[in-house]
Amino acid sequence: MVLTHDQLVEEADLYARLRNEQDGRAMADTGRLDDRQLEALITELKNSEVYDPNEPNTLPEIERLCPFGVSAVKPDKIESRILGAVAGRFAGCTLGVPVEGYSIDKMRKIAKDGGTPFPPTEYWHTVLDPDGIQYGVDKRSSYTLDKLCCVPVDDDITYPVLCMLQLKRYGENYTVEDVAEIWQELLPYACTAEDRALKRMAEGFKGAEAADDNPFVEWIGAGIRSDAFGYVCAGDPVRAAKLCYNDAYLTHRRNGIYGEMFNAAAIAAAFVQDPLKAVETAAKCIPHGCKLKHDVDWALSQRGKFTDCDGARVLLDVRFPGMNSVHIRNNVCAVIFALMLGDGDFTQSIAQSVAIGLDNDCNAATVGSILGAHLGIEGLEKRWYAPFNDTVHTYLKGYEVISLKGLADEFAALYKSFDKENRK
Repeated sequence: MVLTHDQLVEEADLYARLRNEQDGRAMADTGRLDDRQLEALITELKNSEVYDPNEPNTLPEIERLCPFGVSAVKPDKIESRILGAVAGRFAGCTLGVPVEGYSIDKMRKIAKDGGTPFPPTEYWHTVLDPDGIQYGVDKRSSYTLDKLCCVPVDDDITYPVLCMLQLKRYGENYTVEDVAEIWQELLPYACTAEDRALKRMAEGFKGAEAADDNPFVEWIGAGIRSDAFGYVCAGDPVRAAKLCYNDAYLTHRRNGIYGEMFNAAAIAAAFVQDPLKAVETAAKCIPHGCKLKHDVDWALSQRGKFTDCDGARVLLDVRFPGMNSVHIRNNVCAVIFALMLGDGDFTQSIAQSVAIGLDNDCNAATVGSILGAHLGIEGLEKRWYAPFNDTVHTYLKGYEVISLKGLADEFAALYKSFDKENRK
């Protein structure tokens, strides 16, 4: 495909940003380059990744750099906790979608104009562009308090369903090529890293090659697919981190992989630990010298240094100047800050997660999953999930409408099946 000049500039900027974040390389002044120079720069950037021994891509190398040392603990009330985690994820996502990526000031104005509390401790009363269509399925007005009648569609809703189907079909020993197969069968479209992977596979590349030449490999995409692995490994964060690896490898590398491993481990640990302790546990399930581990350690050290979403966001912007709002590193820290502000309360946790901004629908979904796993469905106010009417919308082929309770039951069955296999 021949790219226009503007597309070449965008592509060069994406690869330059990736290298800048990986090894501190200076950004290029792409605006002054002609098409030939841009093509040469893109080729150079694609092929000039500096190997970092602290950030390997293969699972054996990753495992050698992970402290682990975390014992599995069998959770009680597994059905309640998984249902709480699923409902919590969907509630957090639904709360975040109407203001995804908005600045705090913009969210605050929408809240004031529409009569929504801010931080949003209930679903939004109004949204911008109410007739706009999300993922070709639901109007944006469908996410508001008065119109909510199901879990409206989103990628943060669709991927947990896809991962459940993946684990159900292929089991714990699934491969990267298994992920590639089910993606090509059921996933009609995607964004950023996932979009590139789908297109490369359509061109004939294998799943193991789908993330090659991809400037989005350290963005949040793999991180939002972590929940399924945390659910089926409830109480066993090390196994959750390892189980999600092949899923992450289809689309991501380096910190993009570690982000899914971290989130999966945190969710698994939350079934048996309080949320912040679960985060500390998850930090032992990623390479000890990687950038994400340093970011997590930094975030945990900031407890008590901010009191609201504004203070949290200032700290994030200072640490990650210029970083894309959908990168994994800044968003993992945003999740940790929301858990600190929420202090174990489900409503406050997802409200603060949305209010902090960045990729706030993804983050609130992760926060909701962690709190839901910790509290169980009894710990969530019914106003967060009763409006869903046990109905979930996705854009997966053949699974456009499913049952929320049925999805949770599938995860619980997989947990029991995998637990039984591991005890043999």
